[in-house]
Amino acid sequence: MTFTVAVAGASGYAGGEMLRLLLAHPDAQIGAVTAHANAGRLLGEYQPHLRALAGRLLAPTSVAELSGHDVVVLALPHGASGAVAAELGESSIVLDLGADHRLVDPAAWEQFYGSPHAGTWPYGLPELLHAGERTPAAQRALLSGARRIAVPGCNVTAVTLGLQPGVAAGVIDATDLVAVLANGYSGAGKSLGTHLLASEALGSAQPYAVGGSHRHIPEIEQNLSVAGGPRVRISFTPTLVPMSRGILATATARLADGVDPRDVRAAWEAAYADEPFVHLLPAGQWPTTAATLGANTALVQVAVDERAGRVVTVTAIDNLVKGTAGGALQSLNLALGLPETTGLTVNGVAP
Repeated sequence: MTFTVAVAGASGYAGGEMLRLLLAHPDAQIGAVTAHANAGRLLGEYQPHLRALAGRLLAPTSVAELSGHDVVVLALPHGASGAVAAELGESSIVLDLGADHRLVDPAAWEQFYGSPHAGTWPYGLPELLHAGERTPAAQRALLSGARRIAVPGCNVTAVTLGLQPGVAAGVIDATDLVAVLANGYSGAGKSLGTHLLASEALGSAQPYAVGGSHRHIPEIEQNLSVAGGPRVRISFTPTLVPMSRGILATATARLADGVDPRDVRAAWEAAYADEPFVHLLPAGQWPTTAATLGANTALVQVAVDERAGRVVTVTAIDNLVKGTAGGALQSLNLALGLPETTGLTVNGVAP
């Protein structure tokens, strides 16, 4: 089957990555590419690596431009997707790469984003475990045939994939979670800021959104609650490090009472044994962001710090692929009834 795709926000990092992956999809035909401030310019000025599309003109982002496509991808700033999506008809599948439709609780949205909640869509993380289940079959069922998909936040994807097997299996205490992340600068988008200048960033690591203020916190807690955590609480600290892509998420949790440390790894083995994109590494081998560059792969490792009584997980993803556009395409394949892996690779780029 062939389907047409319009991409709004095509001049940004997420929109550009979505276009790169769509170019490799055997069934996708790229239609309108739109932008806001950059409308009227050639796409090649902003995405020079996309040679096949370099001569395309960026149209203004409007419902008129986006309508008529089988699929519409909204790679827009947080808070901007809701109004556009509300005017798009049900004839198009709509994927929101922003945060507008991820959260179930309107109060959580208003607390962290400061605007009215746009509503909740099916959640685009096919590997999300549901309480009482050892496989994510229920999540995939929700995405099968979906007409609206809310794509997860990149940090959320990394932390969720790292911790959810332990939550679902009851081997960790979900009320005592700590996550510290090393984040590539592309996660901050293309907007200018002094702290994003090379003179400020190179050779420096910078924490941000410290002390429970990061907008991804309620989304992580929401996912781990779906996985079976009765009272999820997480301390979450991201840190910008001098790399363009990638997230390395180190997340720890207190070992649940009565659990034998020797039994912990089995929860992760069971959860990811058959997953095409989430790979539990052999014991003693640790994930690196370089190994996921350009791939829709999440590399996970788990260990038990018996002295501290904590389970340690480390997860590496490419924030623009598995963390954004790759996860979106994976979910879109499910919505269209295509093989989930179509157009996506597990192989990274090295060195």
